[in-house]
Amino acid sequence: MATTDSTERLTWELFGEATQALATQVVADGYVPDLILAIARGGLFTAGAMGYALGVKLLHVVNVEFYTGRDERLSMPVMLPPVPDPEAFAGAKVLICDDVADTGATLALTKEFCERHVAEVRSAVVYEKPRSVVKCDYVWRHTSDWIHFPWDVPAKAPGA
Repeated sequence: MATTDSTERLTWELFGEATQALATQVVADGYVPDLILAIARGGLFTAGAMGYALGVKLLHVVNVEFYTGRDERLSMPVMLPPVPDPEAFAGAKVLICDDVADTGATLALTKEFCERHVAEVRSAVVYEKPRSVVKCDYVWRHTSDWIHFPWDVPAKAPGA
């Protein structure tokens, strides 16, 4: 999957295999989340697939802005409104889902947001990079490459 320009391309088919493998890890670990918290935007895909695979119907979304381009980011991640009410998670077992733990800053912010209110929080990502400050509980693949996800395709005008 890795190419000469240090970009790994994930296909929809491989994404399906990845999320099934992640769900298998969660089940094998005996972790049964009460809810899944998606980090938008890329984490929406992972969270939806994990929700189906694990039979978890309760999904929440947190919007975090950090990346502005390839290897370009804000100085720190920022949670955007509407911010979920963490009291709604009180006592729950939460599985945070994202597409990639690159620096891990987005996951760290989200985990910290939850930890004061929930019974337990774990994280699942398709990819984890070595520099991530968060070591995720469930990871499909480790890489240092830039990842091109199948949903990273901008729309084009008809005929363009």
